[in-house]
Amino acid sequence: MASSGKTRALIALVLLAGVAAAGYTLYSRPATLPAGAAKARNSAIVPVVVAPVVTGEFQVKDHTIGTVSIDATVQVKSRIDGQVMSAEFTEGQMVRKGDLLFRLDPLPFQAQLQQAQATLARDQAQLSNAQNDMKRFSQLAAKGFATTQENEQATAQAKVMTAATMSDQAAIELAKLQLGYTEIRSPIDGKTGRILVEPGNLVKANDLPLVVINQLQPIAVTLSLPQRDLPLLQRRMAKGKLAVIIGIPGDPTGSRLKGKVDFINNAVDAASGTIELKASFDNADLRLVPGQLVDAVIVLQTLDAAVTIPSEAVNDGQDGRYVYIVKPDSSVAAQNVKVAHEDGGVSVISEGLKNGDRVVIDGQLRLAPGMKVSIKASKAAMSQDAAADQTESPTQQAGD
Repeated sequence: MASSGKTRALIALVLLAGVAAAGYTLYSRPATLPAGAAKARNSAIVPVVVAPVVTGEFQVKDHTIGTVSIDATVQVKSRIDGQVMSAEFTEGQMVRKGDLLFRLDPLPFQAQLQQAQATLARDQAQLSNAQNDMKRFSQLAAKGFATTQENEQATAQAKVMTAATMSDQAAIELAKLQLGYTEIRSPIDGKTGRILVEPGNLVKANDLPLVVINQLQPIAVTLSLPQRDLPLLQRRMAKGKLAVIIGIPGDPTGSRLKGKVDFINNAVDAASGTIELKASFDNADLRLVPGQLVDAVIVLQTLDAAVTIPSEAVNDGQDGRYVYIVKPDSSVAAQNVKVAHEDGGVSVISEGLKNGDRVVIDGQLRLAPGMKVSIKASKAAMSQDAAADQTESPTQQAGD
């Protein structure tokens, strides 16, 4: 019984080995089509959409994310000690340079000014008397009725009082300046923030800020570009300021804002391999807010005679990128190409194509070199049909 079981197991193993060998043979054998099927495939006509190769102007652009930043921000502080009497603005208000923001109690400083003015009046009287004494002693000394020492003392006293009046005049100017500081005015054009010190509180000179003002017109946008673009940036900046176009995500109007690059950093960020730029925008409608993220586009270079095709025509293969060219006999050929730039669904071809060639942009998956095609539409015709549909749709809706 045991011998019979071993025999059955051995037979089963032999059968499994045979099946595996047959399966391997079928799997490893190259698949071949019958001659009739292969001929039918080669003779099939595939409908495709084509686009012409065009030579014209192309703008090389960089797309990146920018951050709205502030060119100037000021913490408004008091320059004197005093009590805040009133705030002359509302929080979040747009103010101009020189606009009144706060009033401090002016009475102590008015008293100081009056005191300085009184001191000046007293010293001016003493100066007048000293000058008269100097004249008298000078005349008496010339006639021998006064000593040289008395004459010199009178002259020195006149000089002392002259200096005293000059000091009093400086004290008056300082008192006027201190009195002027009781009115705190905006040093820049900008938008105010929260009032940080309410009226009634005492403040010290150059202590806590009373309010923070951010300059919003103009406003800056900082952005970073790959360091490989630095040579193009430098060449463009040498010819004049570089234009930056930004869009605000979520803006229903889809409108764009245009600014100019004012600054390129003097060092590349080694961690990210990028160079920082800063552009300024007028921000007339205050749409840009500090900290906001925006979509930024910079035109690095304009190519006058670029060979361009729709990007959907470019395929990736084992030997690199290629396109299908439609020949005059309606057959197709695979053509290797080099793509120099891509933007907005358009590819710039530096090698492999010439103006007037036709490339397949739809239907490539069913193609092989040498196959015949029928052109069901062109890129230009499809665009014209889409435009016609958009033009007719309002009329049709009105008729309905």
